[in-house]
Amino acid sequence: MSVGVLGAGAWGTALAQMVASDGRDVLLWAREVELVEEINTAHKNTPFLPSATLSENIRATSDLAEMATLDAMLVVTPAQHMGAMLEAMPSHPRDLILCSKGIEAGTGRLMNHVARDAAPKSDIAVLSGPTFAHEVAAGLPAAVTLACGGGEAQWERIAPLVARTNFRPYYSDDVTGAEIGGAVKNVLAIACGVVEGLRLGQNARAALIARGYAEMLRFGEALGARAETLTGLCGLGDLVLTCSSTSSRNFSLGKALGEGQSAASLMSDRKTVAEGAHTAPVLVELADKYGVTMPIVGAVNALLSGAEPKSVVGDILARPLKAEQESDA
Repeated sequence: MSVGVLGAGAWGTALAQMVASDGRDVLLWAREVELVEEINTAHKNTPFLPSATLSENIRATSDLAEMATLDAMLVVTPAQHMGAMLEAMPSHPRDLILCSKGIEAGTGRLMNHVARDAAPKSDIAVLSGPTFAHEVAAGLPAAVTLACGGGEAQWERIAPLVARTNFRPYYSDDVTGAEIGGAVKNVLAIACGVVEGLRLGQNARAALIARGYAEMLRFGEALGARAETLTGLCGLGDLVLTCSSTSSRNFSLGKALGEGQSAASLMSDRKTVAEGAHTAPVLVELADKYGVTMPIVGAVNALLSGAEPKSVVGDILARPLKAEQESDA
């Protein structure tokens, strides 16, 4: 099977490097002509993944028509641009493996719904889990959930494309659960970054991770996700990773907010996308629609709208005392 990666940011480039590690040819799409040239001649992606020397089996292109001829494609564009990118393609590979984490602003669609609408003839899978791009590119061990909307038949086709000695996928057919874990954890990582920026301590961060996971679980189950999916790599696993390190763009954004920088300046200056900032307001709307209580997500949305961090934290701590397992705790 021929395979490619749509999107040459840090994560897309790392995935291309991982797929090419067994000698497989990989086609990597980048918008910038100069980046295509650098990848093809110098085997580097200086703007987005400068630490990696890329495999010679990776060839870059800026032609979407080339991507349409592939058998399978990993889609790693920013979540808010995925629909437009897929709609711009003349046709689509049989298997689309979605690797972007977010919810579409304006419509509230999960990425698999966006992809199904744009590419109705393709089988949709979601790859999600606790992964930092620079570690995957370096060949360090990682494990992910590969949720296949096409069931076991699709898994048998695409698992060999992404499984490597140091990159282990686990099968699921819960596409919704895999997506929700990845989207919600980005927002919660911003919250944990705020805790770090305000120097509130490790106790506070651990409590926030646990209570944030409760929000993820409530929201996921309301949308039809399975609890066991969210306890796995694409939910709890990804949450723990991105809430614990400045290697996470979302955590770094939250840390800067906690240190007193303004949300507007941070978002305008950021070269790479912190998807949680786009996901937070959509999550607030969807939580209200489905009657799900998500106070931490609401707090992050308030911070991104310009609220003062200490005031927002005070409001969270002043919430009424409840039983830990209540549905609106």
